[in-house]
Amino acid sequence: MIRKRILHFLVPLLSITVICRAEKPNLILIYTDDHGYADLGIHGVRDDIKTPHLDALARSGVVAKNGYSTAPQCVPSRGGLLTGRFQGRFGLDSNNSPLDGFNQQTTVAERLRDAGYETAQFGKWHLGPTTEIPVHGFKHVFSQNAQRPFSANITLDGQDRPMGDLPPTSYHIDACSQSAAAIIERYHDQPFFLYLAYRAPHTPLDAPQSYKDRFPGEMPERRRAALGMLAAIDDGVGLITETLKKHGLTEKTLIFFIGDNGAPLKIHQIDSPLQGDAGGWDGSINEPMNGEKGMLSEGGMHVPFLIAWPGTIPGGQVYDPAVSALDVAATAAAIAGIGTKPGDLDGVNLIPHLKGEVTTPPHEALHWRWMAQSAIREGNWKLLRGGEREYLYDLATDPGEKRNLAPEHPDKATSLREKLTTWCAELDPPGLALGPMAQTWNDYFDHYLEGKTVAPPAEKGLPSSTAVRGWEARGGTLVEQDGVIIFTSEKKGKGGFLTKSRTKLAGPVAVRLELKASAGTGSVAWRVEGDKDFLPDNRITFTLDESDDWQMREFVLPATAPVIHLRVHPPGSGAQFRILQFKPAAP
Repeated sequence: MIRKRILHFLVPLLSITVICRAEKPNLILIYTDDHGYADLGIHGVRDDIKTPHLDALARSGVVAKNGYSTAPQCVPSRGGLLTGRFQGRFGLDSNNSPLDGFNQQTTVAERLRDAGYETAQFGKWHLGPTTEIPVHGFKHVFSQNAQRPFSANITLDGQDRPMGDLPPTSYHIDACSQSAAAIIERYHDQPFFLYLAYRAPHTPLDAPQSYKDRFPGEMPERRRAALGMLAAIDDGVGLITETLKKHGLTEKTLIFFIGDNGAPLKIHQIDSPLQGDAGGWDGSINEPMNGEKGMLSEGGMHVPFLIAWPGTIPGGQVYDPAVSALDVAATAAAIAGIGTKPGDLDGVNLIPHLKGEVTTPPHEALHWRWMAQSAIREGNWKLLRGGEREYLYDLATDPGEKRNLAPEHPDKATSLREKLTTWCAELDPPGLALGPMAQTWNDYFDHYLEGKTVAPPAEKGLPSSTAVRGWEARGGTLVEQDGVIIFTSEKKGKGGFLTKSRTKLAGPVAVRLELKASAGTGSVAWRVEGDKDFLPDNRITFTLDESDDWQMREFVLPATAPVIHLRVHPPGSGAQFRILQFKPAAP
């Protein structure tokens, strides 16, 4: 009798639990990579872009006319997105920043997982080793972002497997879409959170010919390839929305579609060969925004931004007030009934605003800081700083940032600068800038904001192996992209090295290398004052494992005299360096 009474008591509780679980809406976050504002059909900017599924998604929900990323670069924008906190609060300021601060944050995936959601990540991660993605709240991982082995603990059809390398069997964009749809099939009767981070249209531009064939006619080949990659994304969105519809989940699922930052135009949009120029223009377009990736101008972080939740958010909206990628985590916490404390999140729950329940803008102001740049947008006024340069724009009348109004409205500029300064004082480290403007960004500001002519690289007469941060290439080429030094050997499979002369470091010298390269043995050689050549004994080797992740190697060069010349020989036919640091070792 007692057992029956307990059962009669528990059954209603179990029913309530199931009902509450079922009522939690699903969340899908789709994140594109280096995707210019123009390249969304619903925006009506370009007539060569074809995104019918994304346009349908937009019509079912909201086009955020003034949607912003948190940074004009991959790593910090992803850190801000997934934590819901501005990344400068935990030291994730650029692609070169250490990940210690990020690793201590609570992600939106962790919050939703703890609230009973099934969680899954697909595609580009860029926030540490992909084998450690589950540590940040994602139960399932399918991290393919290229045509090479990748970390995964599920198969293409959504079945569990041990975490480890999985060889590619499909084009990376298609594979991510297919595996995401498979997870929806698997968990259609449970609440789920999917983070689908396509590595597109980011270079290398690797669209299969079948996608490029959708865009015939005269155009730059890099443009055609980008359009092909975006078509693959659009097909994927169609697959996902159709799978939701199949299971009656359309009105139970909130979808965000956001770009991580603007397109890298490299000023001149040179249609260089698709092979061998991973650091060139990605074929995407930022019109009508001014500037590009790497700038806090509108072209750098005013991005495609869609929100859809049919049946909850009225469709067919074009929402004018500024919104931020930071709002995703705050919105997710609210719809899942997750409590947060003041200071936990920097974003805003957008749902009451999009439903018309709250008529005031979600944000009094949006703020940014990236390297030597900082900016604030308050209403339609925007103050942009780059080093010692300062610009004031009225985005209501000048969304392309062509007319600097600072001389005409000094009081407004002062007011916004003071507010920006106060906000930047909260960051770690504090300050309006983290250092002086690099020459690259000075060129960009000259071209886009000052209207000055900046000659293309060929007109400057720069060789392909021009120095990068004092390093030069021998037997290969050297470029810098988003803070990463990329070395490519002229001979496939071997040969070539980086060299730096004109240096003087007191020995012994501490070395820190964070790099991606083929598995194998590399080395660092050095020459000291008095040596006319590199001696055989002045060389230290290091080995790299077979991995797509960044690998850190630290060691000391036991030099007893000042080091005046360095050489770095990476294994294989090239390497990417996120950290390439040599400095006197601590006594």
